Amino acid sequence: MVEQPNIGWFEGRVHHYPLRIFYEDTDFSGIVYYANYLRFFERARSSFFRLVGFEHAKLWDGEDPLAFAIRKIELDYKKPARVDDHLVVQTTYDRIKGARLWVSQACYRGDELLVTAVSEAASITPEGRPKRAPKAMVERLGPYLLSDY
Repeated sequence: MVEQPNIGWFEGRVHHYPLRIFYEDTDFSGIVYYANYLRFFERARSSFFRLVGFEHAKLWDGEDPLAFAIRKIELDYKKPARVDDHLVVQTTYDRIKGARLWVSQACYRGDELLVTAVSEAASITPEGRPKRAPKAMVERLGPYLLSDY
């Protein structure tokens, strides 16, 4: 049996993605380098997606290829994380309309809110053009969205 890496868990519609801060995640001061939060948030979004039954590689290699590209993201840094901290990224997929998907995320150390992110992704073709998300995907994501899609 091949062990799968930890990709988190759901509590209601909120996905929880645990991570540990390593030395390589920090800058010379020992604080997490600001751009690394983009990587942490991407891992959490992808883990959410995998847990609901979608794998990026299979979507891309399928009959009707599809990928997601971040169109816009806004981060708000509130407190720093440091080496050896245990963090949890909470992710909600909020809304999907046409080719766009809106996601909210928050990174916590225990009860302390460290960073928030709000992103808008676009589903795209191999040529980079926007493409409406497939009906089956929208339906599977439905229970996790804030409102009707």
